[in-house]
Amino acid sequence: MIRIFYICLTLFISQYGISQNCCSGGVPLSNNLGLPNDGKGALTLGLNYDYNNLNTLNVGSDKLNDDSRLRITNSVLLNVGYSFTDKLSFETLFTWVNQTRTISQFDNENFSETKGIGDAVFLIKYAFSDFFGIGSVFNIGVGTKAPLGRSDYTTVEGFQLTADLQPGSGAWDVLGWIALSKNLTVRPSATISASMTYRATGKNKEYLNNMASYEFGNSVQANVGYADQFLIFSTVFNPSLILKYRSTLLDKIDESELPNTGGRWVFVRPSLSVQITPVLSFNTKIELPIYSYVDGTQLTPTTRFTGGFIYKLKSKALNIINQ
Repeated sequence: MIRIFYICLTLFISQYGISQNCCSGGVPLSNNLGLPNDGKGALTLGLNYDYNNLNTLNVGSDKLNDDSRLRITNSVLLNVGYSFTDKLSFETLFTWVNQTRTISQFDNENFSETKGIGDAVFLIKYAFSDFFGIGSVFNIGVGTKAPLGRSDYTTVEGFQLTADLQPGSGAWDVLGWIALSKNLTVRPSATISASMTYRATGKNKEYLNNMASYEFGNSVQANVGYADQFLIFSTVFNPSLILKYRSTLLDKIDESELPNTGGRWVFVRPSLSVQITPVLSFNTKIELPIYSYVDGTQLTPTTRFTGGFIYKLKSKALNIINQ
């Protein structure tokens, strides 16, 4: 009886603070996968900062005139990639996360914050050169998301914070990843690309102090994009434009679907990479929503910014076409 009361109370708090269970406020794992394979023995390191602002309240696809709720996720992302051969490579992603939630109602402000090591991704990848013609590369990858982060932070009153505010998920996930890129014949410096990531989520069986299980909804993310390459003042610039689609099923608690979770989004993501030296590049991108449909009432992304560096201990020679 106590167990049922505790679960109901937690769900009531979650529903009362509408959108606390939004599914786009966590660590950007899928967004930051896909380090290139730069040949046998190549070691690639990436260090990025990611800022995700959620201040848009939606019912379905309708935006509400309500800015009383704010979610901000600050993440530090460390990518490590190693190429065993020109085709076989391994990639990892480690995270540190700071998440805040502010609800301002009736001259009162409710503030929650968590921070710490987040979950990690381990991905093994294989590349097929010229799979769809000369100048194309087709990649496939499989991996897992490991629950390295804590998932049991509580409020000052002693109630466990909702799953989406925790640095970790408390569950192992299975990841599938495919990516295709091809140089354009009419413009050899330009590349078109497409990728898709599927995440089959596991269960956190220790949710609510071992009183329930929690499972985030399975998700799929697809990207299509165009990138080009220019040499300006002896520096290589790589601008690109990505169109991203993301779909997530409803979360579950004890096998029951949880309201105000899940949805579908379309984003546009312009980005720019600057080759500072042959082995060091600076990358920045901004992600803006152009369509959002959420199940129930949820906060949905307003803007996201990512910036950082990629360092290659070994890399292929740059192929600059436009000079």
